[in-house]
Amino acid sequence: QVQLVESGGGLVQAGGSLRLSCATSARTFSSYDMGWFRQAPGKEREFVATISWISTIAYVADYTESVKGRFTIFRDNAKNTYLQMNSLKPEDTGVYYCAATLATIRRVRRRAQDYDSWGQGTQVTVST
Repeated sequence: QVQLVESGGGLVQAGGSLRLSCATSARTFSSYDMGWFRQAPGKEREFVATISWISTIAYVADYTESVKGRFTIFRDNAKNTYLQMNSLKPEDTGVYYCAATLATIRRVRRRAQDYDSWGQGTQVTVST
Protein backbone atom coordinates (compact mmCIF):
# COMPACT_ATOMS: atom_id res chain seq x y z
CA GLN A 1 0.00 0.00 0.00
CA VAL A 2 1.44 3.32 -1.11
CA GLN A 3 0.29 6.91 -1.38
CA LEU A 4 -0.71 8.11 -4.83
CA VAL A 5 -1.51 11.63 -5.98
CA GLU A 6 -3.00 12.39 -9.38
CA SER A 7 -2.80 15.71 -11.17
CA GLY A 8 -3.32 17.17 -14.61
CA GLY A 9 -7.07 16.93 -14.99
CA GLY A 10 -9.17 19.76 -16.30
CA LEU A 11 -11.61 20.92 -18.91
CA VAL A 12 -10.87 20.47 -22.57
CA GLN A 13 -12.78 20.54 -25.83
CA ALA A 14 -13.30 17.43 -27.88
CA GLY A 15 -10.21 16.70 -29.91
CA GLY A 16 -7.92 18.24 -27.34
CA SER A 17 -5.25 16.69 -25.16
CA LEU A 18 -4.38 16.32 -21.50
CA ARG A 19 -1.57 14.63 -19.63
CA LEU A 20 -2.32 13.12 -16.26
CA SER A 21 0.41 12.47 -13.72
CA CYS A 22 0.55 10.07 -10.82
CA ALA A 23 3.14 10.55 -8.11
CA THR A 24 3.82 7.69 -5.74
CA SER A 25 5.55 7.43 -2.40
CA ALA A 26 6.73 3.90 -3.09
CA ARG A 27 10.37 3.36 -2.24
CA THR A 28 10.53 0.44 -4.66
CA PHE A 29 8.49 2.07 -7.39
CA SER A 30 9.87 -0.17 -10.12
CA SER A 31 8.38 -3.20 -8.36
CA TYR A 32 4.82 -1.97 -8.85
CA ASP A 33 2.27 -2.42 -11.56
CA MET A 34 0.50 0.84 -12.31
CA GLY A 35 -2.92 1.47 -13.73
CA TRP A 36 -5.32 4.19 -14.72
CA PHE A 37 -9.05 3.85 -14.23
CA ARG A 38 -11.93 6.25 -14.72
CA GLN A 39 -15.40 6.63 -13.32
CA ALA A 40 -18.35 8.67 -14.49
CA PRO A 41 -20.96 9.78 -11.93
CA GLY A 42 -23.22 6.89 -11.00
CA LYS A 43 -21.21 4.39 -13.01
CA GLU A 44 -18.70 1.72 -12.12
CA ARG A 45 -15.01 2.34 -12.25
CA GLU A 46 -13.58 1.12 -15.54
CA PHE A 47 -10.14 0.14 -16.71
CA VAL A 48 -8.27 2.58 -18.95
CA ALA A 49 -4.60 1.60 -19.11
CA THR A 50 -1.89 -0.27 -17.27
CA ILE A 51 1.82 -0.83 -17.16
CA SER A 52 2.29 -4.36 -15.88
CA TRP A 53 5.38 -6.46 -15.36
CA ILE A 54 5.34 -9.69 -17.34
CA SER A 55 8.88 -10.76 -16.44
CA THR A 56 11.69 -9.59 -14.19
CA ILE A 57 13.00 -7.31 -16.92
CA ALA A 58 10.02 -6.45 -19.08
CA TYR A 59 6.69 -4.75 -18.71
CA VAL A 60 3.89 -4.11 -21.13
CA ALA A 61 1.37 -1.36 -21.66
CA ASP A 62 -2.23 -2.31 -22.22
CA TYR A 63 -5.36 -0.29 -22.90
CA THR A 64 -9.07 -0.62 -23.01
CA GLU A 65 -10.28 -0.79 -26.60
CA SER A 66 -11.97 2.60 -26.61
CA VAL A 67 -8.73 4.50 -25.94
CA LYS A 68 -6.29 2.53 -28.09
CA GLY A 69 -4.45 4.81 -30.47
CA ARG A 70 -5.42 7.88 -28.45
CA PHE A 71 -4.01 7.32 -24.95
CA THR A 72 -0.49 6.40 -23.91
CA ILE A 73 0.64 5.25 -20.48
CA PHE A 74 4.27 5.60 -19.53
CA ARG A 75 6.49 5.93 -16.50
CA ASP A 76 9.78 7.48 -15.55
CA ASN A 77 12.39 6.63 -12.94
CA ALA A 78 11.25 9.38 -10.59
CA LYS A 79 8.24 7.51 -9.18
CA ASN A 80 5.82 9.02 -11.69
CA THR A 81 3.32 7.43 -14.03
CA TYR A 82 1.65 9.37 -16.81
CA LEU A 83 -1.38 9.08 -19.02
CA GLN A 84 -1.15 11.09 -22.21
CA MET A 85 -4.64 11.57 -23.61
CA ASN A 86 -5.06 12.78 -27.17
CA SER A 87 -8.09 13.20 -29.40
CA LEU A 88 -10.32 13.39 -26.36
CA LYS A 89 -14.00 12.65 -26.70
CA PRO A 90 -16.94 13.63 -24.48
CA GLU A 91 -17.28 9.99 -23.44
CA ASP A 92 -13.82 10.23 -21.89
CA THR A 93 -15.27 12.49 -19.20
CA GLY A 94 -14.92 11.21 -15.67
CA VAL A 95 -12.77 11.07 -12.59
CA TYR A 96 -9.47 9.43 -13.40
CA TYR A 97 -7.73 7.38 -10.74
CA CYS A 98 -4.19 6.13 -10.50
CA ALA A 99 -3.73 2.70 -8.97
CA ALA A 100 -0.78 0.60 -7.89
CA THR A 101 0.02 -2.85 -6.61
CA LEU A 102 3.15 -4.86 -6.02
CA ALA A 103 3.86 -7.05 -9.03
CA THR A 104 4.20 -10.25 -7.04
CA ILE A 105 2.25 -12.07 -9.74
CA ARG A 106 3.26 -11.16 -13.26
CA ARG A 107 0.16 -10.49 -15.28
CA VAL A 108 -1.52 -7.71 -17.22
CA ARG A 109 -3.72 -6.06 -14.63
CA ARG A 110 -6.97 -4.78 -16.10
CA ARG A 111 -9.21 -5.24 -13.09
CA ALA A 112 -9.74 -2.70 -10.31
CA GLN A 113 -9.60 -5.54 -7.79
CA ASP A 114 -6.03 -6.23 -8.89
CA TYR A 115 -4.86 -3.02 -7.23
CA ASP A 116 -4.60 -2.22 -3.55
CA SER A 117 -3.49 1.43 -3.62
CA TRP A 118 -5.53 4.27 -5.11
CA GLY A 119 -5.22 7.99 -5.52
CA GLN A 120 -7.99 10.48 -4.83
CA GLY A 121 -8.72 11.06 -8.50
CA THR A 122 -8.57 13.98 -10.88
CA GLN A 123 -11.52 15.26 -12.89
CA VAL A 124 -11.38 15.21 -16.67
CA THR A 125 -14.18 16.93 -18.53
CA VAL A 126 -14.39 16.90 -22.30
CA SER A 127 -16.89 19.28 -23.84
CA THR A 128 -18.43 19.25 -27.29
